[in-house]
Amino acid sequence: MSKTNSNFGDVIRKQRRQLDLTQEAVAHRVNASAPYIGLLESGKRHPADHLIAKLADVLGLDKRELFLMANPAAKALIVQDSKPNDSRWDAFSQNERVRQLHKITDTEMEVLSQVALMGEVRSAEDFLFILRTIRHALEG
Repeated sequence: MSKTNSNFGDVIRKQRRQLDLTQEAVAHRVNASAPYIGLLESGKRHPADHLIAKLADVLGLDKRELFLMANPAAKALIVQDSKPNDSRWDAFSQNERVRQLHKITDTEMEVLSQVALMGEVRSAEDFLFILRTIRHALEG
């Protein structure tokens, strides 16, 4: 079982306490158990993607930031680079076939363009992985 980044648990615990909520109260609101919330806060469990979105809503946190905190591997797909207009993004963004095949909306393209600005993504498949991951995290 993989450990999640301890920052994720620290953020969850800190925000829960700032809102004066118990682990039980948060668990009830996200349809989980209090011991599971405790395991998330201690970094001993990795949250399901749908739970990250629920936790963000309940705790008033940014879904994207919380998702990246819980999924450092997704963040690692993005290699920091000072070139925001990477040719990989240009090729991906101009590929109408891929956009139609994956039903990528204008809003999603804007989000992916922001991902491209964060650094150099290694391939078009990485953009699609990030898109699927974001879609999955926001479901529910």
